[in-house]
Amino acid sequence: MAAIGNRRLPHLNLTLELPETAAPADCGLRFPFPPLPAGAAAPCFSSSSSSSSTLSTEFRLSDFEKLRVLGHGNGGTVYRVRHRRSAAVYALKVVHADPSLRRQAYREIDILRRATDSDHVVCIHSVVHTPTGDVALLLEHMDGGSLDALLRRRGSRPFPESALASIARQALLGLAELHYRQIVHRDIKPANLLVNSAGVIKIADFGVGKVLRRSLDPCDSYVGTCAYMSPERFDPASHGGDYDPYAADVWSLGLAVLELHRGHFPLLPEGAQPDWAALMVAICLGETIGAVAEGAASCEFRGFIECCLQKESGKRWSVAELLGHPFVARADRAESEQALRELVRENSAES
Repeated sequence: MAAIGNRRLPHLNLTLELPETAAPADCGLRFPFPPLPAGAAAPCFSSSSSSSSTLSTEFRLSDFEKLRVLGHGNGGTVYRVRHRRSAAVYALKVVHADPSLRRQAYREIDILRRATDSDHVVCIHSVVHTPTGDVALLLEHMDGGSLDALLRRRGSRPFPESALASIARQALLGLAELHYRQIVHRDIKPANLLVNSAGVIKIADFGVGKVLRRSLDPCDSYVGTCAYMSPERFDPASHGGDYDPYAADVWSLGLAVLELHRGHFPLLPEGAQPDWAALMVAICLGETIGAVAEGAASCEFRGFIECCLQKESGKRWSVAELLGHPFVARADRAESEQALRELVRENSAES
């Protein structure tokens, strides 16, 4: 849904203590380096003066060769880069030196650090600060790209249900890990679900995510991509009763999976240019579940989507419940994973 931009409030009332200025040039995050390509030399590590048992990776932008642009927007650019000494390939997300964008970058860094051991959240390896104040996040490279890009490379042909079962299961596992840490993403959509050639799905882009300090910490500020917002986030006055911040992520995931099944944004006619009024009608007033009935879909798939897209957040299934839904739990794991790998291979981002 590239046609829908991000609408954000100027004041987000964040509870995180975020730096107002750029971090010092020698600031580094400490994470294990990923496996290197066969035959590649390991990059140089320098020991931290504060702990001899912890290795700190210190990089400069000049340490990397830019291979191509993976994506870009008003906030910055994501590059596919190669470490000159090790030949290891990464994604480098360069965020412009605007104060509000920098705050988003620090928020994303904080969340990625908290979820660094997750199997289904993209891994952050280091942070590089430039003399101009830009912040660069050195991230795990997912060679299949985003599911949104994969759909476009397929000419908007729908994904098979067998592959969608694997996508849904892995994305739910990622959300389970985040929600366990009291983290809500708030912008789940096909563009923020990444895949690699091994068929592994990982959640990315936490610029509008939030760490909840209390179990019912309000999280209904108008951030994220509005097309994928749940009714209670799109129109809190009418739908924001007993607010559950985690249920909003479930709605967004269900809508993303349905989009991949349909081949286009499912709440509007194919080719329609969405605007705020059209989305208000579709999300808050329309019969959302009716979008599932059109086209061929199994009973299990329709049931899964219905459990995700309940307009009342209290009626939506939780992540744990959805992991036990027949569409996910009864799917042949090996078959669905193979279907996803073939989907990525046939529509390779690297070709």
